[in-house]
Amino acid sequence: MSTTPTETGSPKRRLGDLVFANLTRAAGLTILVTLAGVALFLTIQGIPGLTAGPADLKGHANFLGYVAPLVFGTLLAAVIALLIALPLAIGVALSVSHYAPRSVSIVIGYLVDLLAAVPSVVYGLWGIGFLGPRLVPVYQWLADHLGFIPFFSGPASNTGRTIMTASIVLAIMVLPIITAISREIFVQTPRLNEEAALALGATRWEMIRLAVLPYARSGIVSAAMLGLGRALGETMAVAMVLSASGIVTWDLISNTNPSTIAANIALTFADATGVQRNALIASGLVLFVITFAVNFGARSVVARYETGSPR
Repeated sequence: MSTTPTETGSPKRRLGDLVFANLTRAAGLTILVTLAGVALFLTIQGIPGLTAGPADLKGHANFLGYVAPLVFGTLLAAVIALLIALPLAIGVALSVSHYAPRSVSIVIGYLVDLLAAVPSVVYGLWGIGFLGPRLVPVYQWLADHLGFIPFFSGPASNTGRTIMTASIVLAIMVLPIITAISREIFVQTPRLNEEAALALGATRWEMIRLAVLPYARSGIVSAAMLGLGRALGETMAVAMVLSASGIVTWDLISNTNPSTIAANIALTFADATGVQRNALIASGLVLFVITFAVNFGARSVVARYETGSPR
């Protein structure tokens, strides 16, 4: 007696399911192959730069001394941008999802999403022509009144092209990413959890603090890390806004600023030749590794809080 696939416990898969499964598998493999190809190219082309001498490394004795200030500037600008953008993005996302009327929240959501469509070069022009000059009086006040803090020791920039201005521009650029992801996570909070908190006498803010934010913790971490990844790799806006001198300094408001890896590559790659170009590619490899480390760290944090509480 013959048996059908259903009777043997292995149901026959439809052609559409097989096609879709193979397409998704191929898409995943394509991403892995692409990343492996990028890593291989950066490694092969960057090896000569790792052993370059002072003549090819702008006077630095070795590659570590050359890339360390760039890594410092990259991390400093990205972290400041994240510190500015994350609270603002969470506030906007909560306003859209739980506070503002629907007609207003839709408009705010569209406007925030439109920020992601603005080219980075436009942000750079805005930072140079509008934001920077208007921050000069603020920087002067910080230097006069808070100069005892290393971040504002000054002297204050008279052009506004500082690491702080670049960080503010980066914060505005990553704001749509963090806001959009946080908003979608907030609206997915189980309605019963919110209603239970309100039924127990909680105010709206207490309900958000007790029911919404714990549920959305892993999503907020993911959104923040995506925003940080964007800030780490941003090139044109930083290159246009920042008046970089390539030194390591904590002063955020002066004309002497550390540069970033991406901005340094964009500004010097066209004129670089030979081992100098290999050194720039090697610095790109360092940025590649930093970005991967940030994302892997974020994945581990999300895995701990994917159920809403640390395991």
